[in-house]
Amino acid sequence: MHRRQHIGYITYLVRDYDEAIVFFTQTLCFNLVEDTDLGGGKRWVLVAPPGARDCCLLLAKAVTPAQQQCIGAQAGGRVFLFLHTDDFWEEYHDMQARGVVFVETPRQEIYGTVVVFEDLYGNRWDLLELRT
Repeated sequence: MHRRQHIGYITYLVRDYDEAIVFFTQTLCFNLVEDTDLGGGKRWVLVAPPGARDCCLLLAKAVTPAQQQCIGAQAGGRVFLFLHTDDFWEEYHDMQARGVVFVETPRQEIYGTVVVFEDLYGNRWDLLELRT
């Protein structure tokens, strides 16, 4: 028996819901999928890149000291998330124009064209166009 599974949401720790929404929707041009007030200062906020099918980031406000320490270090300094594109150079130049911080120059790898960038908290991402 084969079951179909997929990752639905990935928790992404934020300092502030609104600053994170601005970054994702304006700087990375993600869609705001949902923003629901849960009461008590908590919100259910989902963002996803245009064309995303199944997976969203769940923006979760860090409340404990341990959670707050993880903001910007969710992968311990390694690349945390991989943003795939079907037009690397157009996306790269658009992101540069919107102020995205790249930590290296783009490079060709056996799997495709890639560059590492940082989000508003310093988490590292790969912008990646896979080789077909």
